[in-house]
Amino acid sequence: MVPIVAGGWQLLLPGMRDQPATQSPTPEQRIVLPGPRERGDVVLEEALTQRRSVRNFAASPLTLDMVGQLLWAAQGITAPWRGLRTAPSAGATFPLEVDVVVGEGAVVGVAAGVYRYVPAGHRLEARAAGDRREALAAAALGQPWVGDAPITIVISAVTARTTARYGERGHRYVFMEAGHAGQNVLLQAEALGLGSVPVGAFRDTQLAAILELPREEVPLYLLPVGQPAR
Repeated sequence: MVPIVAGGWQLLLPGMRDQPATQSPTPEQRIVLPGPRERGDVVLEEALTQRRSVRNFAASPLTLDMVGQLLWAAQGITAPWRGLRTAPSAGATFPLEVDVVVGEGAVVGVAAGVYRYVPAGHRLEARAAGDRREALAAAALGQPWVGDAPITIVISAVTARTTARYGERGHRYVFMEAGHAGQNVLLQAEALGLGSVPVGAFRDTQLAAILELPREEVPLYLLPVGQPAR
């Protein structure tokens, strides 16, 4: 176990090797994602009918196109002139942040690590190196599918962006928005022939340390994604 410091937290986490401290991403650590498809092969009604929680994943790697499509579904920009996104946001305050935890060999051409999705530019920025799935599963109370899935999408929030406008009521709006984004991911996974499962049981502080989140960000939602085991 190694100490991980993030946002003022220091924890001893299992399943993690020493990694360099997170710094601002260099150009080499930025990955421009393939453009999203706005018309797929599966209609909405099919995805709604077929969606089921999947907890057993094959070892097959995902493509960068798949990852980009999933992240676009969560928080992609759909009206560039206004910055509006795939999920509705109270007052367009956009409190959500989306990270993807990538395992070793889990995404073709992408190194294991934690990546932040940047909607403006539809790209990834590296935040932390190494395969952190085992530690992520431990933070999720030992749920094995969190460690087995090739990737896990993590939705966090900076609640102050919304509560600054709406006060305490803003907390409710943030949770609603996380639900909108999570459902988008679940339906997009189904449309891509992938499987996912919503996970809300985890230790907040431990998870924040694994992802190296700043103190103002609160993790809300985990979505392991992969090819369903046959």
